[in-house]
Amino acid sequence: MNPQSPIAAPALDHLVVMAASLAEGVAWCEATLGVTPGPGGEHPLMGTHNRLLRIATPDFPNAYLEIIAINPVANKDQRTLGSCWFDMENPLLADQVARHGPQLIHWVARVPDVGAAVARLAALGIDRGEVIQASRATPNGLLQWQITVRADGQRLFDGCLPTLIQWGDTHPAASMPESGVTLLSLSLRHPDAATLAAACDGLGLTQCRVTTGPARLSARLKTPKGLIELHSGIQIS
Repeated sequence: MNPQSPIAAPALDHLVVMAASLAEGVAWCEATLGVTPGPGGEHPLMGTHNRLLRIATPDFPNAYLEIIAINPVANKDQRTLGSCWFDMENPLLADQVARHGPQLIHWVARVPDVGAAVARLAALGIDRGEVIQASRATPNGLLQWQITVRADGQRLFDGCLPTLIQWGDTHPAASMPESGVTLLSLSLRHPDAATLAAACDGLGLTQCRVTTGPARLSARLKTPKGLIELHSGIQIS
């Protein structure tokens, strides 16, 4: 993707909703947001699969919602060493999702130069993890991206500090139809709000509000069921 493209500018890329199974995630989306998510794909690198839903607005261009779950039939021999991305193999988070159902756990921010963005966080004493190459097959061809993944799989700041992504030539939202769901706002709350805000500022992320308090990621959405707020629900160090 051209680094000068507006889609490559630092911005919220997508919200991450974790489910114990993809079927549960689809049912949650239909019951909570009033729509059926579109198709997604498989991630052999991590042993996960997803369904996707466009939630873009002029304030959040090309934003989408990802419903993701561990793929029970994934080839474990293709997995990378270490924990799965987004804390998905963390027992506390997995138990929370199993007991209470799918929930917002994280967000991903796109940046024009992921290596430079990781270096900016490192200068603040934040280890966002290695930059890895990832891809998945789609009906329109191979979708490719670079993404930060820590060896321990941690999201950091209880999910409030975004994972960073740099897309290749194609962004997945380009082929997603309008869903009837749009993102109105994203807010981040954390006990160490000063460091979190400094990290977001250093990355050029200006779309979210950061406040001090118990850790929580909140997204406000306009849906066929009215205004809906999604919140993260567990703290993991």
